[in-house]
Amino acid sequence: MNSVVSDERAADDRRLTSLALAARDGAPDDVEAFAREVYADLRRFLTYLTDVQSADDLTQETFVRVLRSLPRFAGRSSARAWLLSIARRVVVDRFRAARARPVVADLADWQAAVERCQPRDLPGSHDAVELAELLAEVPPERRRAFMLTQVLGLQYAEAAEVLGCPVGTVRSRVARARHQLSSSWLAA
Repeated sequence: MNSVVSDERAADDRRLTSLALAARDGAPDDVEAFAREVYADLRRFLTYLTDVQSADDLTQETFVRVLRSLPRFAGRSSARAWLLSIARRVVVDRFRAARARPVVADLADWQAAVERCQPRDLPGSHDAVELAELLAEVPPERRRAFMLTQVLGLQYAEAAEVLGCPVGTVRSRVARARHQLSSSWLAA
């Protein structure tokens, strides 16, 4: 950058910083002068970081934050750098919020699409009643072995210990109970 442009930029930064310092007290004319002076640069910066459609909302949100923070602006950096750092945080916050929100399906009838993806023929409450009736028909020693291993989740060795019989006997009883239940279920 040549020295003329650099000098002009430095003078512009000093002028913006003076406007921001004057606007700290909240005098409407000073706040308006500062806002008018930085609006175009702020909007251009936000458009560069996001897109044209988002830039309007982000510009407003940035000004809300700037106006809240303006009384604490001490001029340790240029007002332009301070303003653009606030704008950058606004954009980052927007991206974080968007990432945290669930994605909305772009379908006219999203409920029907979800229902089509659901598994079919899952057992319902009426199936539980039928299963209980079918389990009642299984001989007690097979039913106990089946319930301990398949419903309660005990290992075969643990079920054998509870039932007081060898592990092989538990396996045999569970296999026979499964066969009886599946045959009865399919016949029903």
